[in-house]
Amino acid sequence: MDYRITPPEEILEATATLPRSKSIITRAMVMAAIASKTYTGPLAEVCDDTATLAGILSRPLQGTIDVGPAGTAMRFLCALCAATEGADCLLTGSERMLRRPIGPLVETLRSLGADIAYEGTDGFPPLRIKGRRLTGGEAEIDGGTSSQFISALMMVAPLMSAPLKIRLLGDVSSRPYIAMTAEMMRRRGIDVEMDLDSVTVPDTPYRYRSPEDDDEADWSAAAFWYEIAALTAGWVTIPGLRQRSLQGDSASAELFERLGVLTEYGDEGAELSATPDLYSRFDADLSDMPDAVPALAVTAAMAGIPFRISGIGSLHDKECDRIEALIAELAKLGMLAETEEYGTVLSWDGSRRPISELPVFDTYGDHRMAMALAPVAVFVPGIVIRDAGVVAKSYPGFWDDLRRAGFTVEDAEEASAEE
Repeated sequence: MDYRITPPEEILEATATLPRSKSIITRAMVMAAIASKTYTGPLAEVCDDTATLAGILSRPLQGTIDVGPAGTAMRFLCALCAATEGADCLLTGSERMLRRPIGPLVETLRSLGADIAYEGTDGFPPLRIKGRRLTGGEAEIDGGTSSQFISALMMVAPLMSAPLKIRLLGDVSSRPYIAMTAEMMRRRGIDVEMDLDSVTVPDTPYRYRSPEDDDEADWSAAAFWYEIAALTAGWVTIPGLRQRSLQGDSASAELFERLGVLTEYGDEGAELSATPDLYSRFDADLSDMPDAVPALAVTAAMAGIPFRISGIGSLHDKECDRIEALIAELAKLGMLAETEEYGTVLSWDGSRRPISELPVFDTYGDHRMAMALAPVAVFVPGIVIRDAGVVAKSYPGFWDDLRRAGFTVEDAEEASAEE
């Protein structure tokens, strides 16, 4: 369904009911499965991705396992199936998933004794996996690849026959997500050691921990409400959002302060409010938190703030090529952003050109593109978001929360027919 969006008529005062952290829940599910426990917490149904993983982990790792568009499930299950004795499966996914690289993880698992074969193009799913006990020892992987590859290796290391030392080659991206995995494992009795270029995991068993103990609101989803607060100059309350968080995206608070949003924390969560104190430029290295790029880039652009965002090379291999998608959609607003340094930097110099028609935004099957573009309605009422249902991947209640905040969100076809 395509949605037409118009902004509130009054100053925004909203409460956003965020989903729980997808990153935390998916890790908790895998660790529970390795501890021979079924994840039964109410958090499993947070969104499409967590529901997909919960359903798969409730059954034996046998036969065809289709993760759909769930990239986290693909990476974590690749390692889990390879390290689980008796597993025998064909791991596959959506058309886009079959074009997302997984070679670095597969090759590292093979170096540890895994039996994994490519069923299509080398380096990409689908994968034929026969589980066995892996050897442990030492392995290496490019630290600039997906942090989920590294987290996947870490989580299955307790199943190996010896401790595992993972050497991280080159610059490490999304390091906070690796630190999240390490801390969650420590809470479950695994004494993980981390330094700048390696992670060491002992071959000790997990101690079961209730998944609710890691309950946090999702900071990646919060970024879109920071965007809304910035563009409306309104107030947003977000229950359950923690200042001291396992999530690296909690750094959004500091980054959005540069774009005019202040954060105050209380016992119940966070209060966001607008300030006129904006930076004249927005320059940031987001290699640690690339999921925040769409919200930050669109906010800066709509506020007329030139930006240069580096460390974003991994975004070319998300649900879509988010960098090219952002360039294409900002162009519909007359803003000509561009890439630099072999696609690892996204920049906009502040120049504009006139637009002659109301933007109809494409979402490219990507939940974060849909949510980042929706607040553009504050400046351009009546924009249309195509395939708006993609938000179910991480934040199914987004449109309902937007309506409760005073935005008009309606079927674009019906709205046009009534005019």
